[in-house]
Amino acid sequence: MDRMNTQPKSKSIWKVASLLLLAVLLIAGCSARQGAADHPAPSASEGNGNGGPGANQGEASPSTPEAPDTPETPPDPTAELLAQLSTDEKIGQLVLVGMEGTKPDDVTRSLIEEYHVGGFIFYKDNIQDTTQALELFNGLKAANAKQPVPLFMSVDEEGGRVSRMPGELAKLPTARKIGNTGSEELAGQIGGILGRELAGFGLNLDFAPVLDVNSNPDNPVIGDRAFGTKPEIVSRMGIAVMKGIREQNVIPVVKHFPGHGDTSVDSHLGLPVVEHDLARLRKLELVPFKQAIQEGADVVMIAHLLMPKLDSEHPASFSKAVIDDLLRKELGYEGTIISDDMTMGAIVEHYDIADAAVQFVQAGGNIVLVGHDHEKEKQVIQALRDAVSSGKISAETLDERVYNVLKLKEKYALTNDSAPGPDTEQLNRDIGNTLKPYGL
Repeated sequence: MDRMNTQPKSKSIWKVASLLLLAVLLIAGCSARQGAADHPAPSASEGNGNGGPGANQGEASPSTPEAPDTPETPPDPTAELLAQLSTDEKIGQLVLVGMEGTKPDDVTRSLIEEYHVGGFIFYKDNIQDTTQALELFNGLKAANAKQPVPLFMSVDEEGGRVSRMPGELAKLPTARKIGNTGSEELAGQIGGILGRELAGFGLNLDFAPVLDVNSNPDNPVIGDRAFGTKPEIVSRMGIAVMKGIREQNVIPVVKHFPGHGDTSVDSHLGLPVVEHDLARLRKLELVPFKQAIQEGADVVMIAHLLMPKLDSEHPASFSKAVIDDLLRKELGYEGTIISDDMTMGAIVEHYDIADAAVQFVQAGGNIVLVGHDHEKEKQVIQALRDAVSSGKISAETLDERVYNVLKLKEKYALTNDSAPGPDTEQLNRDIGNTLKPYGL
């Protein structure tokens, strides 16, 4: 009886022991796998992938070098400057204004200190002679010395009948006469002279060249300011002038987008209406601007033109269809956009200047030009402040528009430093020597 019960009991013991051993092995295996999951091997970027120390218990594979650390993103000085500006200082960068008289006064100083304007445009009545002009420009820079951002100092200096330079400097020929020579070399030399004249005075932005195609012989405002009646000649000559100006570290502004050449109304006095559709514009008016953009145009000026086939309600100067859809998206332009002077008849006779300025920024513009009338300048700045405060212009949009402006100022290394003045005698000799071979 006892012998008969011993074998089954022995088998039961072994069976239990076997089960216990199996359980122990299973637990040990699970613990090992759990430990691997809780402590995964470092990534390859940490030098432990593909046979590195973390993958092979400290034995690095000699054939697999450690991957380098990811380089840090370099600092962006423009973004750092933007972050330091107050909202009012940011808004000021969106406005370029004119001034009255031939020297800074209390009104001018308030535009700098209270409104933080981004720059000035100067007209013939601001400039008497070389000495006075230099004192004016250097005085404004000195007044701006405590502001965080240097000023744009700008003029319309095209040559021909649109010139702001003092009388001591020799006159340059019209764009039409330059275009008639067919010489890109001459156009580039003229651009270089324009740039040298401005740089000598410490001016840093020139509203030139004109890229309008003068396709309408009755045009009262463009005429001989255009290089020709064909887009090809306007493109070649205009881009050569643009590059010549830029080589003197002066910012060229191509104008008047999307083309003021086929108008019979002067936008200084009224609102021109251009009935062309996109197909026509692409064949003619847009050709010089498209090529200038491909050649790195820094600033484009938007004209006060009503183009019903593109936007029946808004002039080009504050039309989303023209600024954002056409210029930004279709032509791929990423530079700075400035309006034509908002005090021109095309705007003030038909629209509220404050609303126009806000809509220009909303549509994708960067700088509102207000060339005359201190009350209008204050009105525009206050309208922009109100639009930002109310959210009509979001904080993100404001930063985006201002960043673009600051980036341009950084690119050209603008400063508040005084200028020494141009070498008038040398410039006049160079002008004569440049024009003589062409009979100009």
